[in-house]
Amino acid sequence: MWSGRSWVCLGRRCGHSSRWWSRSLTRAWWPRSLCAVAGTGDFSPAVTTTTRRHLLLLETVGVSEVPKQNGNYETRQLFLHSVFGYQGVVLFPWQARLYDQDVASAAPEKAENTAGHGSKEVKGKSHTYCQVLIDARDCLHISQRSQTEAVAFLASHDDSCALYVIPGLDYVSHEDILPYTSIDQVPIQHELFERCLLYNQTEAPRSVAWETLRLFDVHRETTENIRVTVIPFYMGVREAQNFHVFWWLCCIHLENLDSDMVQLRESHWRIFSLSCTLETVQGRGVVGRELVSSKKQPAFQYSSHILLQASSGHMWGTFRCERPDGSHFDVWIPPFSLESNKDGKTPTSGLHW
Repeated sequence: MWSGRSWVCLGRRCGHSSRWWSRSLTRAWWPRSLCAVAGTGDFSPAVTTTTRRHLLLLETVGVSEVPKQNGNYETRQLFLHSVFGYQGVVLFPWQARLYDQDVASAAPEKAENTAGHGSKEVKGKSHTYCQVLIDARDCLHISQRSQTEAVAFLASHDDSCALYVIPGLDYVSHEDILPYTSIDQVPIQHELFERCLLYNQTEAPRSVAWETLRLFDVHRETTENIRVTVIPFYMGVREAQNFHVFWWLCCIHLENLDSDMVQLRESHWRIFSLSCTLETVQGRGVVGRELVSSKKQPAFQYSSHILLQASSGHMWGTFRCERPDGSHFDVWIPPFSLESNKDGKTPTSGLHW
């Protein structure tokens, strides 16, 4: 154990191509083996035996900081993600409205509909989310649990339906950020990092992030210790075959809060649009995969695009999960609205390619 400052140590693979993971104190399994958790001062040995044949060497990359209880993290703040474990840098903090179905469920007067799902109106509360960039060196390690190209944009031309992405762009809840100060001259490797910043030589801070897809609402619900978080984004409107088509992006985050293993077998969505159409979409797993969530890998996130011929709509649904004993249960996807901009314009990406 070290006294005084806490150092952040990350593992470096040596002599083998397999992926290494090291258990942290925050339920996450960290890529590149985080061995000192912010604020604890506790360390694993400098050389850790991970198998009988291979060793994992550790290198010090910085000094941990005390996570902020109040206030926002500033642009260029380095951090470690407490769930997925990647290194990243904060671009911009957003004040979002968090609609938490779990809070409504705790109310004794909560009404139940015929499907057994709570129908009480949920009031949104202000909550900070940060738009971040993932270190390119960590993207490969988390690609099986998190789509590193999940956030897409419509091209700025009104007649184009082309999509483009900023690799490694993510949105992170304030409490999932573990800040640290790096000792490296180049602490973050991402070829687009500097292009995401706008410089002003006359004011402080000298650099701020471009405003890209703005975060407004976040929806969350927990069923049987499986928490589902949905973040919808309005992307813009395009014309196709004399119809206006409205585009949304939904980022979905699933986290197993229990130690028991579960497997996601099916997804079932209902989509209702302002044009009074109701569509049902169901399929095997998510993104074609029947994901396994366990203590070692408790979380997964992915994105999906929704196209409607109406300027607004609503979505809700369930994930069918299976326990090791073969029993099944449904995990509720929190209901959320799809709202377009009042002027119908496509949100700017802030970047010039």
